[in-house]
Amino acid sequence: MEFTAQEKYEFKRLLEDLRSKTGRGTELISLYIPHDKQISDVTSQLREEHGQAANIKSKVTRTNVQSALESAMARLRLIPKAPENGVVLFIGAVDVGGNKTDMYTSALEPPDPIVTYRYHCDSSFLLTPLEDMLAEKKTFGLIVLDRREATIGLLRGKRIEPFKHLTSSVPGKQRKGGQSSHRFQQLRLIAIHDFYKRIGESADNAFLAVDAKDLEGILIGGPSPTKEEFVDGSFLHHELQRKILDALDVSYTDEAGLYELVEAAQDRLQDLELTQEKQVMRRFMKELVNDKGLASYGEREVRHNMSLGAVDTLLISEGLRKTRSTVRCASQNCAYEEVVTRTPTSPPLGPCPKCGGQLAIVHEVDLVSDLSTLSQESGSVVKIISTDFEEGAQLLQAFGGIAAILRYKTSHI
Repeated sequence: MEFTAQEKYEFKRLLEDLRSKTGRGTELISLYIPHDKQISDVTSQLREEHGQAANIKSKVTRTNVQSALESAMARLRLIPKAPENGVVLFIGAVDVGGNKTDMYTSALEPPDPIVTYRYHCDSSFLLTPLEDMLAEKKTFGLIVLDRREATIGLLRGKRIEPFKHLTSSVPGKQRKGGQSSHRFQQLRLIAIHDFYKRIGESADNAFLAVDAKDLEGILIGGPSPTKEEFVDGSFLHHELQRKILDALDVSYTDEAGLYELVEAAQDRLQDLELTQEKQVMRRFMKELVNDKGLASYGEREVRHNMSLGAVDTLLISEGLRKTRSTVRCASQNCAYEEVVTRTPTSPPLGPCPKCGGQLAIVHEVDLVSDLSTLSQESGSVVKIISTDFEEGAQLLQAFGGIAAILRYKTSHI
């Protein structure tokens, strides 16, 4: 199942929320139920676990575990059959501070099918299977080399992962005294060949470890004729040799060369989210520096342009952690209400500016979800931008995580 940008963001936030929840002992239950698993069999196991939990010495832990199991069995009664991709249940007494716990229950259908039934009881929820579903599957092998050094890496989704750096013992072109020109050249060619073999062996170790269906191809970079010699010499495993997509000119052969290679291969990587996000960020930067450019940034200004229907593409950083909160005065005789944007570090609400009464948050929504909903109403395209590359990190740090490319020029507010 392919995620949309919005779905991927929401799934990441869900995992973040689950990751933050902890129990005091092994009190949090994670249930991964495949489509073909009988719910009655799961219920029977939970009933057995409930009986065994009676032997837990700590009264608090025993009560929490049994309550969680009872809650799980009650939830399963509402699920006659696991959906096509299966179902995941997270249930348990979550520590909420102040020496208190709260029973937490969540059920979700994962984006990919669950293969194996799992019952897991621990002080935290088991999230690894869901995190694996979220991981980018598309992977490219990267090699940059000359006759002095080489660097091997992987491009996984939006992240470049250096694997190994190698240096050669290839002698320079100046021969030592007493050596004939022919003999020196032969020794040099042997050293070059041996270095290429070492590069090939290291690349085999890196790339063959990737699932064959996920390895989309291999990109090789370096100066001429080095990269062509490596490609033509078939130094890679025969299965990998067939996956070479292109050999491109790059200036660097260290870790920086991997990034340069990815930049040089943009045409080959058009379908990758990383490439698409870089392209839209470059478009925004180009509009930003143009006197007549169609760029806007900052929540207040972008909201204003969205209300005018002027936003063509909305850019939101996936690192944005803010909420849109409706704040209302608790006093029955006061009608004060406002909508504000808050961060996890925002100070507590102050007194009502109208009557001095107590303010309370009556509704709260994730800011990214709020802006995405507004963009749908105004017909804007939403791009949720990763912070895994320079321009993406700049969107969060320099522009507050919110920017837009406009359809037409508007006045600033």
